[in-house]
Amino acid sequence: MGKEEVSSKRDVKSFVLRQGRLKKSQEEALTLYSKEYVLPFKEEKIDFEELFGNPNPVVIEIGFGMGSATFQIAQARRDLNFLAIEVFLTGFAKLLNWVGQSELNNIRLIRFDAVEVLTSMIEDNSVAGFHIFFPDPWPKKRHHKRRLIQPPFVELLTKKLKSGGYIYAVTDWQEYGEQILEVLGGNSQLVNPSKGFAVRKNWRPVTSFERKGVAQGHQIWEVWVEKPGD
Repeated sequence: MGKEEVSSKRDVKSFVLRQGRLKKSQEEALTLYSKEYVLPFKEEKIDFEELFGNPNPVVIEIGFGMGSATFQIAQARRDLNFLAIEVFLTGFAKLLNWVGQSELNNIRLIRFDAVEVLTSMIEDNSVAGFHIFFPDPWPKKRHHKRRLIQPPFVELLTKKLKSGGYIYAVTDWQEYGEQILEVLGGNSQLVNPSKGFAVRKNWRPVTSFERKGVAQGHQIWEVWVEKPGD
C-alpha cells in the first residue's frame, strides 16, 4: 500500500503523486469534501487540537491504499483522531468519499509525500501511533533499497512519537516482515513487548487485500513496537 522509496538526496522520499482513473463518485468527492477533510501541504506545523476540535490522541497512517481499513478503524475508534497520508489518487478519492458521505469528523487526509509531511507539518513528540499496513514490499533484491521501513525513516517516526506511542507495521511478505522486525528492533528508543512478531490487534480489520494474500498462501507478519513513557 505505501508507495515510498529511499532516495540518495534525502533519507526517504515518496514517489511523485500517482494518478488514477476515477469513478464519477470519486471525482465528485474531491469537489464536495476536500475543503472539509483534506489538508494541503504547508511548511508549518499542524495544531491537532485546533484541527480536530478536541484534544484526543492522533494516529497517523502512512500509505492507506484503498482506505478500507483506515475508514473502519476511524469509525470504530471515535476516541482517536486520524491523519491519513496517501499519494495514489484512486484510493485517496475513495476514502474521501466514504469519509464525506458518513460525515466522519475524526479523520483528515493528506495527499503528499509522507516524509515531507512528517518533517514539515508534524511536531516532535506529538503522535500517539503510526499505522503502516502492507507497504510496498519491493520483492526484487535490487529494489530493497526502495522499501519504506528503513533506519532513517524509523528515526523520523520515533522523533514524532509521544512517549508511550507505538508503530504498528503489517506485511504479507515474510522477508520484508523480518526486515521490519530487525529495523524497528534496531532503534534504541523503541521496545518490542512481544519480543518478536506480534499477533493481530483485534481492532485492525482484515481487508479484501489481506484475504487475497492469505488465499495465495501468504502469511501475515505483524510488528508492534512502542516508545517507552517517561
